[in-house]
Amino acid sequence: MIPRYSNPEATAIWTDQARYSIWLDIERFALEGMVQLGTAPKEALEAYNKNATFSAERVNEIEREVKHDVIAFLTNVAEHVGPLSRFVHKGMTSSDVVDTCLAVQMRRAGLQLKERLQSLMSTVKSRALEFKHTPCIGRSHGIHAEPTTFGIKLAGWHAELARQRARLDSAIETISVGKLSGAVGTYAGIDPRVEEHVMKRLELRPETVATQVVSRDRHAEFMAALAGIASSIERFAVEIRHLQRTEVREAMEGFTPGQKGSSAMPHKRNPILTENLCGLARLVRSYAQPAFENVALWHERDISHSSVERVAVPDACVALEFMLVRFEGVVRNLVVSAERMLENLQMTRGTVFSGHLLIALVEKGMTREDAYALVQKHALAAWDGGAALIERVSGDQKVLQCMTAEEIAAVFDLKRHLREADRIVDRALAL
Repeated sequence: MIPRYSNPEATAIWTDQARYSIWLDIERFALEGMVQLGTAPKEALEAYNKNATFSAERVNEIEREVKHDVIAFLTNVAEHVGPLSRFVHKGMTSSDVVDTCLAVQMRRAGLQLKERLQSLMSTVKSRALEFKHTPCIGRSHGIHAEPTTFGIKLAGWHAELARQRARLDSAIETISVGKLSGAVGTYAGIDPRVEEHVMKRLELRPETVATQVVSRDRHAEFMAALAGIASSIERFAVEIRHLQRTEVREAMEGFTPGQKGSSAMPHKRNPILTENLCGLARLVRSYAQPAFENVALWHERDISHSSVERVAVPDACVALEFMLVRFEGVVRNLVVSAERMLENLQMTRGTVFSGHLLIALVEKGMTREDAYALVQKHALAAWDGGAALIERVSGDQKVLQCMTAEEIAAVFDLKRHLREADRIVDRALAL
């Protein structure tokens, strides 16, 4: 199902009106090509340009009788064009129209998605710069690891989105292919130059070797690109959901005036937008699987792919467009607590610097095994509520035999630990 509040521009691509309008153009451009080659009379093109139109309602009415969408469409067009309509669709098969139209729609949707993705990247970039030097704790397995900055975290999102943009660009290029090569792709009833003319007019390329259809590995690549973008958004959304937990409270979705979090508990402020995005990501990914299954059609074609694509391609494109717009709003309105981030970073009394203390002791000549045992002993004690790690090691004679007080202090210097933040963030945001 298409999400509520979907952008009308996204859904408009997939309406019957839009589809039949593209079909009308494909037949027009094909007739132009035939006239140029002398295989159809000029009068036929003049009649088509003057009178060709359709009614989506009438096409659907005819289809209920003939059980064939393209024939229904051509019948309705012929009702307006008259006897010269006999030159329309000459030497073509239904898939020439349907697959070429689908390529146009997927290309348009893909370019729209790229525009939304670029806008999201711009917003992420802005916030990454804002928090480039805002310290926070990095976590592995959900447990405090070492310090990082919130800007570095966001810069990682930007870099990942840049990779997804490249995949989308490639997929758009791959899918921008149509065919007007006849029943099994041999041009038996139509000149290849007609196909070239039509594809040029539609900003597409002819399929390299068509059967009765465009090869479905192209469509699978496109759907995989959409699934990849959705998965990245889900990763970022999961991060925000974790950061909004009551015990963490480092970053939270914006909460608008009058918004309610729970019908039973007035205090609730739930990460509903990011939870919604995680659910939609599952849906978009689910559409990639049948796209790959569509690759293996019988011989030159069957129509097992058709029913899948009528649902999966529009829904995936519209759902992802919705996700990109919604997540950009989440990032733009994200409430970030630098104070809470620092408080959480300091929660374990300096144990997050244990790795650097280990390195420092090893560099001073202590074996790694001895240094690890010493640091782990003090770190676990500090974590359990004892004195801070720096206090404990500053009173340990084994440490003092290797390091001065200044060298110990340098290990626990947060600014020194995060000194490469500019390099990391700037490198990511240049993508």
